[in-house]
Amino acid sequence: MAREDSPRDSYHLVGISFFILGLGTLLPWNFFITAIPYFQARLAGANSTAETLSTNHTGSTDTYNFNNWVTLLSQLPLLLFTLLNSFLYQCIPEAVRILGSLLAILLLFALTAVLVKVDLSPGLFFSITMASVWFINSFCAVLQGSLFGQLGTMPSAYSTLFLSGQGLAGIFAALAMLVSMASGVDAQTSALGYFITPCVGILLSIVCYLSLPHLEFARYYLTKKLSQAPAQELETKAELLQADEKNGIPVSPRKAGPALDLDLEKEPESELGLEEPQKPGKPSVTVVFRKIWLTALCLVLVFTVTLSVYPAVTAMVTSSTSPGKWSQFFNPICCFLLFNIMDWLGRSLTSYFLWGTCTCVACPHLAAGPTLT
Repeated sequence: MAREDSPRDSYHLVGISFFILGLGTLLPWNFFITAIPYFQARLAGANSTAETLSTNHTGSTDTYNFNNWVTLLSQLPLLLFTLLNSFLYQCIPEAVRILGSLLAILLLFALTAVLVKVDLSPGLFFSITMASVWFINSFCAVLQGSLFGQLGTMPSAYSTLFLSGQGLAGIFAALAMLVSMASGVDAQTSALGYFITPCVGILLSIVCYLSLPHLEFARYYLTKKLSQAPAQELETKAELLQADEKNGIPVSPRKAGPALDLDLEKEPESELGLEEPQKPGKPSVTVVFRKIWLTALCLVLVFTVTLSVYPAVTAMVTSSTSPGKWSQFFNPICCFLLFNIMDWLGRSLTSYFLWGTCTCVACPHLAAGPTLT
């Protein structure tokens, strides 16, 4: 909820901007993984002008184990740079991390689009593609972590909009793949347009981020973050501790007992003491994580299973029916579109059904770490 003294989000421009930012963070990667048949066709030595995005080269011709390498070289940098971002936010300005990551992803995808028109040997093409996968996911980790840290100071509804935008990115990529397959245009033109589309999405995300400081509603919360970040961080962590705990250690009843036996003569002194400003102690991060370990463990297990299967395994699933139109569209519909629709529903429904919600999601320090894909 927005504070009573905060300005209103006129025409929901800030909400739309964060929705587009969520869309832009995962749009490039979703376009990349839905184009796996294109990459496998290039690695198999097939002429890109004679193949389509729907061609499946997951058989014995996949000598490079493309799916396995893509999964490894995408999830490893996500993990490493998510952890690194927990330290980067203290020494690198937020705007530099966000804009720098967006520009880097834009350049990498522009390179991917250019390579559609360049004839390369399968080995060289594989090396360049794997390097792009590593760096795209590295910058995506920094980008998402930084944006989640910024969302930590905004009303919770804006985090939901951001997550919904991320979920919609996968649906948009799957639909684009289906349109590309059904269009009947030559593969080279189809692939070129396919990789240019996320570049447009990133440019739109950059425009939305640059417009945020010019919107009164966003400027109000961004200014609050810059001026009160340390105090808000301590306040949010302190909310996880019980009233009778100090840094996670319960206050002894024996120490609290004598305070109830104060004489009436000492009451004015105690009242004066209460009026004096008290400096909040710094709650232990270890204690905070001890409070949320179950939620954190569930998240780790869910993402471990999901990201191990998608897209490395799902991209290789084929229909058992005889060759035809359905077998051609089976993988994009059942393995990509269906997965992303369920992902989008899961992200969006959290604004309507809340239970067991962790209160630490508003903490800028903790929110700078987690990355959702």
